[in-house]
Amino acid sequence: MFPDFAPGNFTFDKKLGGWVWTTFNEHQWDLNWANPQVFLEIVEIMLFLANRGVDVLRLDAVAFMWKRMGTRCQSEPEVHMILQALRACSRIAAPAVIHLEEAIVAPAEMLPYLGRGKHDGKEGNLAYHNSLMVQFWSSLATRDTRLMTHVMGTHFPDRLTNATYATYIRCHDDIGWAVTDEDAAALHLSGPAHRTFLSDFYDGTFPGSFARGTLFQVNEATGDKRISGSFASLAGLEKAIAEGDATGREQALQRILMGHALIAGFGGIPLIYMGDELALLNDYGYRDVPEHAHDSRWVHRPRMDWDAAASRHDGQSDAARIFAGVKHILARRRATPALHAAHPTQILHCDTPGIFAFRRAAPTGALVCLFNFTEGWQHIPEALVRAQGATRLHDELSDAAVQVHHGNIALPPHARVWIG
Repeated sequence: MFPDFAPGNFTFDKKLGGWVWTTFNEHQWDLNWANPQVFLEIVEIMLFLANRGVDVLRLDAVAFMWKRMGTRCQSEPEVHMILQALRACSRIAAPAVIHLEEAIVAPAEMLPYLGRGKHDGKEGNLAYHNSLMVQFWSSLATRDTRLMTHVMGTHFPDRLTNATYATYIRCHDDIGWAVTDEDAAALHLSGPAHRTFLSDFYDGTFPGSFARGTLFQVNEATGDKRISGSFASLAGLEKAIAEGDATGREQALQRILMGHALIAGFGGIPLIYMGDELALLNDYGYRDVPEHAHDSRWVHRPRMDWDAAASRHDGQSDAARIFAGVKHILARRRATPALHAAHPTQILHCDTPGIFAFRRAAPTGALVCLFNFTEGWQHIPEALVRAQGATRLHDELSDAAVQVHHGNIALPPHARVWIG
């Protein structure tokens, strides 16, 4: 997993005088789930935490739980049997506890962790929507949402049984460019070339990039390069401030607010990582901490900027604008019945490449959500929105009427609208 600082899959333990399977790190031992005592021990720990008041249990890196020689030891069938059994134990003894299964894998491989076939509705209750995050950053870099529309519309059902997604733009880990060669080819792209472009764009070396991120776990053998960075720095705010670029600064703030509006309207439970509600920039101080200096992910695990937090109500600072914007988005989410979790999310195909669109199919009236991933104005036919069931042409996000000119709805740069 981490060839830079934890190479190999095995560690020799001097105390035991033997080798230990350590997929992730020398201090993180893989468990032998074939031993029933291991299962019972984990259940005991799980229920102890539930009794302490834990509401959500995060099951880390579940794809790697079961080991079988001769395979890649990822997403083996026994993994899903174990996860269903763990979930059953929780439901019997602590039914209010939610299981969040971390499975950062390709879309087709991720969905079974929310239950498929005999496990439908009986496995995880939450799973990170890694693909939504990856496609958000991909579309921002290319100013083209066609790959996002293809991936989100092809691989994911419009709703789940007894489960939902955790939607997010950034988290505590790096961004791995989970774009398969097959999905790239569907848009006449080279998978390896597109993944390389995204890494180059977000580490700031690609000409014209607005981002400032840092590389994580560069694998020279495969060409894989992942990215670390805060939401604000990857969205362009750090670079714009450093260059005194007022226009770039405004564009970065709008990108950030569009991202928050996307995860709030898409469905599932939106996750906001600490500092993103204040547009905190990369924290390069990690390089001065010996325990952290080898791991660039600490650049977006910042020390809290209490000065920025104190300025969140002054109305002028970047922190204040983003804090007020996020509060508004979440308030409007709460006030919009069409965003109820029971209403499916249906991806819409749009003739305008810079627009990502989806429909929340509420029985009382559909909500059409549009997001402009470009720095230019875009126009959407009024007829397209009405054909999807939006009849009032009222933007629930701004709580204002949608303006129509000559049969078109004009969307400013990085616009986000929820049209009912």
